[in-house]
This record gives sequence, structure tokens and C-alpha cells, in this order.
Amino acid sequence: MSGAGDLLAARLGGLVPSHGIVLGSGLGGLTETVRDPLRIPYADLPNFPAGSVSGHAGELVIGHLGSTPVAMLSGRAHYYERGDANAMRGALEVLKGLGVTTLILTNAAGSLREDMPPGSVMRISDHINFAGANPLIGVESDDRFVGMTNAYDGELAARMDRAAAKAGIPLASGVYMWFSGPSFETPAEIRMARLLGADAVGMSTVPEVLIARFLGLKVAAASVITNFGAGMTGAELSHRDTQDMAPVGGTRLAAILTGMIAGDDRD
Repeated sequence: MSGAGDLLAARLGGLVPSHGIVLGSGLGGLTETVRDPLRIPYADLPNFPAGSVSGHAGELVIGHLGSTPVAMLSGRAHYYERGDANAMRGALEVLKGLGVTTLILTNAAGSLREDMPPGSVMRISDHINFAGANPLIGVESDDRFVGMTNAYDGELAARMDRAAAKAGIPLASGVYMWFSGPSFETPAEIRMARLLGADAVGMSTVPEVLIARFLGLKVAAASVITNFGAGMTGAELSHRDTQDMAPVGGTRLAAILTGMIAGDDRD
């Protein structure tokens, strides 16, 4: 195990987290529901990301959500921060080394659908890697040829859908298109994305899906919708929109994930 993994294993007292969760904008409050949490800043863990985006705590939280042992990454490093698609590899490798088999990714995204307004939640059913970067470039093994037909696990998707239905929270599903950022998309790019079949756009998550599948983890992902895409309303976009609206959908997604991971969806 890595240096960070050895450090954590020594402090966990035999606890083996089965679920890893990457918390995007608006989801940081989910860590407050973790029972008996172990909290460690990323800065104290070798090879963990040093993110620079406001609203991302940069903290690993390990404990129980319901009866399920979990490891939450509160905040992520983005490709646009340093042009590194591998920014989250070290953290995800540590999660796998601790015993995580299921990874749930969350993000804030812009909607391309009128029926999915700000405050909505979308389960990601598939993605389009429009940024073109790939964290597996340079891996010297045939393992780099990762199949992506079932990148988003069907059983996990069904669990998320059941948890949303039980909580009475509408949950859309759709295709997420990854743009590199940090600038927002142009109206022309949004029109293109809609023509190509995207339902939401964002600046994260896809590199983590690629790394996770390379590591053999099962993946589910969801977006909190914070705005409509450029040109759809005539308003200019800003990071403030994301910060203001993320907690609205974030509260709904947190309730879905709590039901899904704590096992309530299996009743």
C-alpha cells in the first residue's frame, strides 16, 4: 500500500470502507452525517490532491453512513487546475487499497434540457469525453485498454433510482459531456453538445471514471444542476451561480445517496 494508505490503515483499526464517494460542489454537508468520522486533510496525505477551487474542503472523511463503512473525498482536483487528468489517481488508488469496491462520483453541472432546471439532480447514464484528455495515457500495460460499454454500473444505477423514488425526489438520467474548463462553454458549444446527445455539461468526473474503471471499481455518478447552458436563457454564467445553486440540488442528492448507501433502497 502507498504511504497514505499505510497511514490510514494504521488509524482505521480494521475498518474497511466498501463505498468511496467523491463530493462535488454542494455536497460537502454529507460528511456531517458520517458516524464516528475520522477526518484527515488532504494536505496530510501523500499524493492526495491539492485543490484550489472555493467550495471544495479538501478532506478525507472515513466512518459509517448508516451501517455501511464509507470513505468520502470532500473536494477534488480538476483537470483545469494544472492540466493533469491524473490529479485524482493517487486518492482513488488509496481508496481501493483500503478496500473500496464501489465509487460514487458527484458534481455540479449545467443543464441542456428545459425539463431539468437548476436545483435538479441527474444520474449520469453515460458520458462524452469532449476534453479529449485521458489519465490512462502513458500506462505501460495492456490494462490501459479499458472497456467503457458499462462504465456506469447498472445495479448501482437501479439502487440510486430506487432510493430517489423512496425519498420522493425526482431523479433524471442522462449523458454528461466533459469540457476541460475553466471557462464556461459558448452558446455554439452548447448547441453542439445538444446535437451530440449530451444532457448536461461539466468540468470534472470523467477522468475519475476512467481511473476507477482501470482500477476495477464499480461506478455510479450524479450531477447537481446549477444552471442552464450558455445561450439557453441569455444570462451570462459565473462560478457564483454554481456556489449559490449547488446546495439546493445538493440537499436532494445527499438524501438520495444516504438512502442508497445506507441500504434503505433495498427494503
